[in-house]
Amino acid sequence: MTPTHSTPAPAQKPFHEGLLFSNAGHFLNHVFMLLYPTVVLALGSEFGLSYGKLLSLSLPGFILYGAGALPAGWLADRWGIRGMMALFFFGTGTASILTGLAWGPVSLSVGLGLLGLFASIYHPVGVAWVVAVAKNRGRALGINSVAGNFGVAMAATVAAGLTAWQGWRTAFIVPGLVGLALGTLFLWRIKEAHGESKSDGSRSAVTMPRAMVIRLGIALAVGAIGVGLVFQATTVALPKLFTDRLGDWGTGLLGAGSLVTMVYLVSSTAQLTIGFMMERFNLRWFFMILALGQVPLLLLASNMEGLGLLVTIQALVFLSMGSVPLNDMLIAKYTPPTLRGRVYGIKFVLGLGVSSLGVPLVAMIRDLTGSFTLLLLFMAGCMALVGLCGLLLPDNKWVPAGMPAPGSTVSPSRSVASESR
Repeated sequence: MTPTHSTPAPAQKPFHEGLLFSNAGHFLNHVFMLLYPTVVLALGSEFGLSYGKLLSLSLPGFILYGAGALPAGWLADRWGIRGMMALFFFGTGTASILTGLAWGPVSLSVGLGLLGLFASIYHPVGVAWVVAVAKNRGRALGINSVAGNFGVAMAATVAAGLTAWQGWRTAFIVPGLVGLALGTLFLWRIKEAHGESKSDGSRSAVTMPRAMVIRLGIALAVGAIGVGLVFQATTVALPKLFTDRLGDWGTGLLGAGSLVTMVYLVSSTAQLTIGFMMERFNLRWFFMILALGQVPLLLLASNMEGLGLLVTIQALVFLSMGSVPLNDMLIAKYTPPTLRGRVYGIKFVLGLGVSSLGVPLVAMIRDLTGSFTLLLLFMAGCMALVGLCGLLLPDNKWVPAGMPAPGSTVSPSRSVASESR
């Protein structure tokens, strides 16, 4: 009898490498989008514009960052993930280099706009890919969120460090080169995107009552807009808020950038913790606790200075970051596989596109009032509304007809095969 040898399924290697590239893409995505809020602090003398006017140059990029998510999700469902991920790496890398070569305010704004457009590809494509191939979605989404959070954390330090080293242009050109290198490596290593689900245009067998669709739609839409707006405004305002209110703690571009990095690095533990807990506990209560818990922190931060402000902001960002994988998990739980790219696209259009209003809001309030007090009070109201909308979410035990029940296990290979039909 000829001995038989067990060989690993051919999908295993690309599957694991795909998650690595998805996490690397999430990291780089947030680095690209948050370079400018720190670099802008060094541009006043070169362009002769106020902080508010300079910051407003990034508005087209933030709008396109959200608006491009829906077509990117649709294209991923129709054409596939691999090509869209490659376009993300090469597009953002090229746009970042062009931004670093800008010669005036208009060309700078155009470069930032292109950067936002190509960066919009990541979330509906990369997150849907993670959901499709992960055996433990909560843990995988938590790790993916941590990777993005490291990008948020490192953006300020990368921007400040490269600007201090060779000027603000280097802060865009060097990350751009990294993006191009990752895109080349991605195409070399990933020959096909295992786990992707291309839509054939047919209706999904997954159904839910109309009233539940409306309730879920309201809760997820308000949550995406509110959480996105607060997150966007916080990340944009923090470097300037720290230089305004932390005294010697936030002195200089590098000092403020390093503190922003510290805040987001510490807060990354929230995403990992929530990611591990989501599979076991009630998502509705997580949603409400994370949102309502930010309200008193924002109210406190509105009138604080010094070390107390730093501690309060740290707690605020911790809760804010924890809500990111939770919102993605809610969509993964209630959305059929062949529609996930588009649903994630809609979510990020709301969360990133509408929330791009946070950029002019930060600029306008800072220029008109000379502080961020009014901004923080407005953000507190937003999170109170988001928390109350959590009451519309279904009980954790309820699942749509045609979807696996909570706690059921499906092997990765079988899940991929079934979701690819």
